[in-house]
Amino acid sequence: MRQILNIHAPSLFLTALGSICLMAEEPGNKKYLIIHADDAGMSHSVNRATIEAMENGLVSSASIMVPCSWFSEFAEYAREHPAMDFGVHLTLNSEWSHYRWGPVAPREQVSSLIDEDGYLWDNVAQVAAHVKADEVEIELRAQIERARQFGVPLSHLDTHMGALFSREDLVEVYLRLGIEYDLPVLFIRDAARLLAKEYPALADKAEDIVRRLDQHQLLVLDHVVQYYDGNVHEERKKIYLEALGDLESGVSEFLVHCGYDDEELRGITNSSGLRDSDRQVFTDPRIAAQIDRLGIEVTNWRRLRE
Repeated sequence: MRQILNIHAPSLFLTALGSICLMAEEPGNKKYLIIHADDAGMSHSVNRATIEAMENGLVSSASIMVPCSWFSEFAEYAREHPAMDFGVHLTLNSEWSHYRWGPVAPREQVSSLIDEDGYLWDNVAQVAAHVKADEVEIELRAQIERARQFGVPLSHLDTHMGALFSREDLVEVYLRLGIEYDLPVLFIRDAARLLAKEYPALADKAEDIVRRLDQHQLLVLDHVVQYYDGNVHEERKKIYLEALGDLESGVSEFLVHCGYDDEELRGITNSSGLRDSDRQVFTDPRIAAQIDRLGIEVTNWRRLRE
């Protein structure tokens, strides 16, 4: 079993997350897979690619970056497709050089979240060093409420680049919002063991967090897989095929990032090629055929919750 390296660095992670009640009905055998696209709302290119992969491919879930300029475009799509699966990609940082965003909440209420240029902090280390937890809660609540105001049917919450795992008090905000809104949050059941090195803030609170999620009957996954490796499309496709072959029983999530390798996305990020590759992989009929051969059932947060 591959081990998690870093939730936001250019590397692979695969780590055990918690079990769910469904597994009691089919112990140790069934393989469920959520194919989840992060960063919807980031750009027009990402929106188009994510929608293509949901409608014509295997992507079964997506989470939306509410502070970004193209949020309203994807929110409109989500509103018009209420049976699909959408979460809020809770965002505290703005990591690209020339395409950046600020907070959703009034700036005077969240000043610790903003850098000297008026944007959200560039990276997770800066978030951890500067933000005030009460202002983080104001901002994240504003992001969730904005998604709801735009009619997005929400099924879960997760954290952009793992920023909410960087401090114990931020983890607490994340958990509290999930419980309050009755939405599952992406969290690692075995965090104390598997994530302590990268996120020491989780080590002491992990067991208590999982207990509280279980108490509120909020879904927890068994495995999460993400790849930033592989600079050539065929290489990335091979990596994903191997990951499917290695998939363990239980409920897993593949975290992918869809886009088109076009002028718009190249102007934003150097990851446009990787995002285009993810789009191609998860609209490839051969990948779908392999999933079928392996007996893997593609699902999403909403279906599992129901």
